[in-house]
Amino acid sequence: MSDYAVELDHVSFSYLGVPVLEDVSLRVPEGEFLGIVGPNAGGKSTLLKLILGLLEPTAGTVRVHGLPPCKGRADIGYVPQYPSFARDFPVTVEQVVLMGRLGKGRWFGGYSRADHQVAQRVMAETEVGDLADKRIHTLSGGQLQRVLVARALAAEPRILLLDEPTANIDQRVETDIFDLLKRLNARMTILLVSHDVTFISKYVQRVACLNRTLLCHTTEAVDADVLRALYGEDVRLVAHHH
Repeated sequence: MSDYAVELDHVSFSYLGVPVLEDVSLRVPEGEFLGIVGPNAGGKSTLLKLILGLLEPTAGTVRVHGLPPCKGRADIGYVPQYPSFARDFPVTVEQVVLMGRLGKGRWFGGYSRADHQVAQRVMAETEVGDLADKRIHTLSGGQLQRVLVARALAAEPRILLLDEPTANIDQRVETDIFDLLKRLNARMTILLVSHDVTFISKYVQRVACLNRTLLCHTTEAVDADVLRALYGEDVRLVAHHH
C-alpha cells in the first residue's frame, strides 16, 4: 500500500488533440487537505476526472492508494461541480444520499438496513437529517451542497474530491461548509477545487496552482506574484472577514 492517497506522475491529457494538462506530477499524502486553484479551462475538473478514472491520461500514470484509478476509486467520494440530476426530479434528500451506497451493498433487493443506517449517520453529520423527507427542489443552494457531501460520505470514502462545492452560495454558508470539511479532514484526505484562493488558504495545507501545468505551494507562499503568474494578469487579493 502506498504512503500517498493520490499520485500523478508526469501526466498529460488532451481533448481532441488540444492539450489540457501537460507533465503534471503531484503526490498527496494521506490526511492532507489540498486546495486546487486556477483559471477557467485550466484543467482543474479534468484533473479530478483523471483521479476518478473517468478519463485516461494521454501520457503518465495516476495512482489512488497505489492502484490504478479503476481499482482505487472505491476509496473515493466525489462531489461534482453541478448536480448530475435535474433539480425538479421527484426524489427526496434521503434517496439522494442513499445513491452513495450504490455498489457498496448488495446487488439486488434494494437498500439494506446497513445502507439506511449509513445514510442516517452521514445526514446527521452534515446536518441535513431533518430534511430527509424533503424533495430536493425545495432546498436552498447551501442545503443541496450539504446533501451532495452526504451522498459522497455515504460511500464511506478515504478520499473526498470536491469540484467548486461552494459556487453560487453566500459567504456565511460557504464558511459553514468549509468548517464541515475541516472536521472531515480529521479522518480522510480532501482535494478541493476552488476559485477563491484567499478564502481556502485558512483551511488547506497546500495550494496546487493549475493552469495546464501545476505548481504546489504552502498557503503562506501564495501571494500576488504567484497569482499573477497563474492567471496571467493582475489579481487583487480580497480579505474575507467573518
